Amino acid sequence: MTSATASLAAHLLSVRKGVSAPLTQVPTDLVPTMVTEAYAVQNSVAAALGPVRGWKVGASSPEAEPSAAPLHEDTLFPDGAIIPADFLRHRGVETEIAWRFAHDVGDTITRETVLNAIGSVHPVIEIVDTRYERPASQPSLAHMADQQSHGALVVGAAFSHWKTFDPASEHFVLRIDHRQTAERIGGNAAGDPLRLLVWLARHAAERGLPITAGTIVTTGSLSGATFVPHRTHVSACFDTLGSVSAFLA
Repeated sequence: MTSATASLAAHLLSVRKGVSAPLTQVPTDLVPTMVTEAYAVQNSVAAALGPVRGWKVGASSPEAEPSAAPLHEDTLFPDGAIIPADFLRHRGVETEIAWRFAHDVGDTITRETVLNAIGSVHPVIEIVDTRYERPASQPSLAHMADQQSHGALVVGAAFSHWKTFDPASEHFVLRIDHRQTAERIGGNAAGDPLRLLVWLARHAAERGLPITAGTIVTTGSLSGATFVPHRTHVSACFDTLGSVSAFLA
């Protein structure tokens, strides 16, 4: 890790701990210039925050190179959770689908071994947040370094028949304070989420953070982010997967 990436990681950790105020603008000499530098910052932050229990992975198109960020245990919440008011600075609500691994992927990583390790698929809500002053205010690699703007992940009940599940044809409705704000069939820009999972298994192993049993992986926004105020109830209801909800205090 370079001195610049170490400095950015230290600042992001300081903001998380409430010691430092969020940066209005990342100094030019601290902005990562390569994806590998952004991932080095992620690794440093994740190591300090505790065990990695999940990942977020996505891509801008079916052909695009994916990107990812590890998620630590304290940002994962169960269905129906009340997320404390001081846990998030910003609250960007996104409807997503996540996959939980029932087994370690292991050292031999192929599409077959990755799919064989999956145990279930889940409805989830990701809450977008940032350790910078405002969302989408910095160069893209600076936001990638900041755990790809991850705030929290609310995980719904398991659907174990995932091999018969078709994400592209799944209908969902997002409600904010019980009012419908989004409705769509499919909608993941990355296309096939299983491609993302195979890519992630290799990527995570290369970073020394291999996919193990219990890991939850969310595969990108279906609805886009809607920023909401404090004291907001959010829910997403899927035709096949069921519903997931949370109260953002």
